[in-house]
Amino acid sequence: MLFLQQILQDLEDLCGTSTQADLKEISRRYEGEGLSFLTITLPSFGKDFEKSLDQGRVTRDLFQGFTWRRGLPRLFGGFLECVFDRKGGWLLDDPSIPAIIAIRQITLMFAKLDLPCASWRIDKAIDGYMQCEQDVRVADRTIPDHLMLRFKSIGNLLWSEVFQSVDEDIFYGRLTPRHGPGSTAEHLSSNAKWLMQEWTLRLERYFPHWEYLVSAPWPHLLEQIEGVNVLEPGQERPVRVITVPKTLKTPRIIAIEPACMMFIQQGILGSIERALFRTKFPGQFLRWDDQTPNQALALEGSKYGDLATLDLSEASDRVSNQHVRALLGNFPNLQGGVDACRSRKADVPGHGVIRLSKFASMGSALCFPFESMVFLTIIFLAIEQRANHPLTKKELNSFLGKVRVYGDDIIVPVDYVSSVIQMLETFGFRVNRSKSFWTGKFRESCGKEYYDGNDVSIIRQRSVFPSSLRDVEEIISTVAFRNHLYKAGFWKSAAFIDRLFDSIGFEFPIVGDESPVLGRSSLLGLDPDSSWLDEHLHAPFVKGYVESSRPPKDPLGEYGALIKCLVSLELRDPEDLPVFSEHLLRSGRPSVRRIKLKGAPAV
Repeated sequence: MLFLQQILQDLEDLCGTSTQADLKEISRRYEGEGLSFLTITLPSFGKDFEKSLDQGRVTRDLFQGFTWRRGLPRLFGGFLECVFDRKGGWLLDDPSIPAIIAIRQITLMFAKLDLPCASWRIDKAIDGYMQCEQDVRVADRTIPDHLMLRFKSIGNLLWSEVFQSVDEDIFYGRLTPRHGPGSTAEHLSSNAKWLMQEWTLRLERYFPHWEYLVSAPWPHLLEQIEGVNVLEPGQERPVRVITVPKTLKTPRIIAIEPACMMFIQQGILGSIERALFRTKFPGQFLRWDDQTPNQALALEGSKYGDLATLDLSEASDRVSNQHVRALLGNFPNLQGGVDACRSRKADVPGHGVIRLSKFASMGSALCFPFESMVFLTIIFLAIEQRANHPLTKKELNSFLGKVRVYGDDIIVPVDYVSSVIQMLETFGFRVNRSKSFWTGKFRESCGKEYYDGNDVSIIRQRSVFPSSLRDVEEIISTVAFRNHLYKAGFWKSAAFIDRLFDSIGFEFPIVGDESPVLGRSSLLGLDPDSSWLDEHLHAPFVKGYVESSRPPKDPLGEYGALIKCLVSLELRDPEDLPVFSEHLLRSGRPSVRRIKLKGAPAV
């Protein structure tokens, strides 16, 4: 609450309006409701504020649970009066951009604190996962046949060249499978993944283990994989469904794949990316490695009003396996390979092992790419239906810079919004209307928010503040949070965090953005009293805390070590090479993060 007071004072300076009454009301509600007021109730206020911007008026169905004074909520009334008319609640002709930033910052700042959800909220999320699975089954049966035929046709128009390339890679054995950094259903360590002892009969048809688990058909290598257990379909290991923090209101549900499935999924993903991103069509309609094009189009949409931003609820869990099979129907090797590395069962807490109708949950390497491709295909199906004639590739190209997909963050022309929403819902998806914008000047996409061409994005606090030097995760997060605040002009708030660090004995020198030291950004430049010139490097140094965590011990030998090194050399991106010299001895995420006080470069 002391920190929140500093934020309010910074916002007072930004907007020139008093926040004393707001602080009293927040303090009163916080005493009665606890942390949930900051992490759940205030964010709901912020979302209703965004919806008011989009519809151009504050209405009584919004801001539930807050008292009103005439036409506006009483809380943050000083800021709201700079944006909306007090009598009728209508949006002003020239609303204050600083006031819009202020309301969003104070209401949404705490929405994603990394704290565990209440158990009943986790149970509710799991029940929602199960209900979503039932919804997918129903949607599969209700999609009209003529729409599914057109879906296949447009999918072929969009993806045929990409899919043909990947189909050939699978047929000729040109994939380069690898392991990602995440956990596996078998609880294998990072390096132990390269010594897999399980394969599946479904994988064996397209990806024989004796070809993909060793780098060459040398007799002594083939002998080492004789113990690999090739599982029948009924024996396959299910994905392990877990929850991870998202917000205190709702956790995120992901599925942890078996190692052999993830291994091949990564190989197919690499082939798709090579084929998709080397060409303008259709690669300029979507990427899953770069959010900036979506953000740029959201900025354009906020300024000119011609582009809408749409968001979907439970997007990945509502992509049906039938959607993907329809896209891949003309490419038997790709369809068979994707189906072979798709997990068919999931172990859901409290519900046991279930058979999946969805294509995949978050956790599969192919989940995000295929959901993006499915959504883009449906978007053009809606545009085609609106045009009332089959689209050509030339017509598809005319939408470059107007249609963009990044997972469930979608950009479409405003003129086609109703058609796109209707088509998405016909295929079983749910548009989150509280996070979709097209009527006003507010737009949101891929973590950036804009109003009338102005960036009104906020700075979020991700962790609680540290109370001692032992709270390493909290220190690292708070350092980043403080520097973002400082660069955005929240100087009183940044100074509060500086004093907090002083109180726990954390040395916090001024450093540049590229310094490895956990230090503070400052417009004043380096402090000459605490920095010096290194006599060997002739560069400024400071004394501060540097993260010194090391990957855990995880020795890897035999054929696993060989294939890890050889696969790494074939990776599509040189940055993926294991430059860590001890990667065969240590690997994986550090179990404990550590910081060490030392002299290090200041810039």
